[in-house]
Amino acid sequence: MMDDQLKDVLVRGTAWKGKIRVFAARTTQLVEELRQRHGTFPTATAALGRTLTAGAIMGAMLKGQEKLTIQVKGDGPLGQIVVDANADGEVRGYVENPEVHLPSNAHGKLDVAGAVGRTGFVHITKDLGMKEPYRGSIPIVSGELGEDFTYYFAVSEQTPAAVGLGVLVDTDNSVMHSGGFIVQLLPGLTDDEITRLEQAVGSMPPVTALLDQGETPEELLRWIVGDDLQIHDTMELKFECFCSSERVEQTLLSLGEHEMQQIIDEDGKAEVVCQFCNEAYTFDRTELERLLDQAKPKPIQ
Repeated sequence: MMDDQLKDVLVRGTAWKGKIRVFAARTTQLVEELRQRHGTFPTATAALGRTLTAGAIMGAMLKGQEKLTIQVKGDGPLGQIVVDANADGEVRGYVENPEVHLPSNAHGKLDVAGAVGRTGFVHITKDLGMKEPYRGSIPIVSGELGEDFTYYFAVSEQTPAAVGLGVLVDTDNSVMHSGGFIVQLLPGLTDDEITRLEQAVGSMPPVTALLDQGETPEELLRWIVGDDLQIHDTMELKFECFCSSERVEQTLLSLGEHEMQQIIDEDGKAEVVCQFCNEAYTFDRTELERLLDQAKPKPIQ
């Protein structure tokens, strides 16, 4: 059984007499699982891990059956990063080009901005159970992702926030630490309190440095808000993909009779790989012919 100190968890609460909402997460195991599933190289791992951490925290801001999708579409070599998350702590994600690794940036860190690109958009789609999903988009402002999500909250949700995200990759490419925080400023904060918060975030060591010292998500938040912190709940985070053989069958059926017949004639089989979990679903000729029979229009009785 995994030590509770190493589990991927998210804590949420309030601080400063309810004038700040706080969230922090450790996502090390999750990001390592994605690295193994997708074979990501270190810079790609860091970019995907930062996006996944932001997604997990933003998922925790939802309720019930609500869910969200983050798409980071920059002009860098990574291509698109996609993360799904829901209110139950279930997350999944992938990066379009996982085998991207760049030389370190000027600070000796993984060059996430170079891999993501400094031009493009971050799109957030929230399924809130209404007729139309909520969609918010912001231009990429740095490509480092923490600053980009900070900008998203200010512009799309009109909620000033501080966002910190980090992924530390070991020499064997495995994920040593991954995590982050989002601190949302609510109405009622004084200018002095806002300044104090900005200074605390600005002087805080990197998230991964604190995790490397054994700090918990709750202790990350204490670096920012001090002891006036009320943790309301702790939630375990987990990788969860919703693909299945039945869903893949529906995808094949949606191709239509002509295209399915072409697959049978040319290949005699089909393999569909889920982008999120890299699971492969294989259909032989017999199974494809069964599906083709379903795809054919039935005569009117």
